[in-house]
Amino acid sequence: MGYGVKIYQAACKELEDRRRRAEEKAAACRERFFEDCPRAAQIREEMARNASGAARAVLSGGDVRQELTRMKERGMALREEYNGLLAQNGLSQEDVTPQYQCSNCRDSGFVDGRMCQCLKSLQRRMAYERLSMDAPLESCTFESFSLEYYQEDERVYRQMEKVFRACQSYGEKLRPDSPSMLFRGGTGLGKTHLSLAIAGKAIEKGMGVIYGSAQSFAVALEKERFDREPPEEGDTNTQLTECDLLILDDLGTEFPSAYVNAALYNIINSRMLAERPTIISTNLTLKELESRYSERFASRIAGYYGKLEFLGNDVRVQKRLQKSRKHP
Repeated sequence: MGYGVKIYQAACKELEDRRRRAEEKAAACRERFFEDCPRAAQIREEMARNASGAARAVLSGGDVRQELTRMKERGMALREEYNGLLAQNGLSQEDVTPQYQCSNCRDSGFVDGRMCQCLKSLQRRMAYERLSMDAPLESCTFESFSLEYYQEDERVYRQMEKVFRACQSYGEKLRPDSPSMLFRGGTGLGKTHLSLAIAGKAIEKGMGVIYGSAQSFAVALEKERFDREPPEEGDTNTQLTECDLLILDDLGTEFPSAYVNAALYNIINSRMLAERPTIISTNLTLKELESRYSERFASRIAGYYGKLEFLGNDVRVQKRLQKSRKHP
């Protein structure tokens, strides 16, 4: 799936706008130059006629080499005169020719039929920005994750160090067919932070990521169940099933519904069969997942997900306490 059709179209539109702006700016400057210096416009026309003479020279059957040499000398003389007129008017070639941001593809997005690196980078940036609108992606990185909040208990610290290293390794090795993961533990222990750190790595690799809370997905699924008009970007069920990486945060906090439970099971089961990775974070134990959803739902999680247990005290509470001590 990659970044998805919407992001691809938006990136192509951005490149198209860049190209248009560069060409319009150069054309406007060139037009003013020709108005101030009519001889420059004449030279441009002479240069075009001189260049087209190559084909005529070949067809005429005369001394092609001599004619091409003459045309080359004529072209160089015209170019020198043209550049001299530019300089006299305080201009350069860069002012009257489009200055594309990407010189490889001239802001077209493709080179010899292959996607240019600039289009790949633009899609990556847009995907990152889009996900950041829904989550604090920039502040949730592996570099910003601190183990200092787990130091009071040695057992907790060792476990959370293990969790952190496992998430780091998972993010570095992440592929479209990586195994799924279950992050289980209380509130404020870093499940969301490390999920989003992995999401950042996925985006760097060009993977399409969907992140959201179980509650937000449940609302969308219920809403679309009764909508007559199909969603503009495709239905939620399809997006959650087909994205490269799905991050389902706070599973178990959504309003219980037989329809949503069945939909979530189908999404998780379909992704498992398609070997697409899913990261689920929850406060519930496997026994509680079975009780809330179903035995087969819990069995899918138990049998196919790698499990990481988060321990400790709520980090957000600790941060607030530290802040209050500094600023009583």
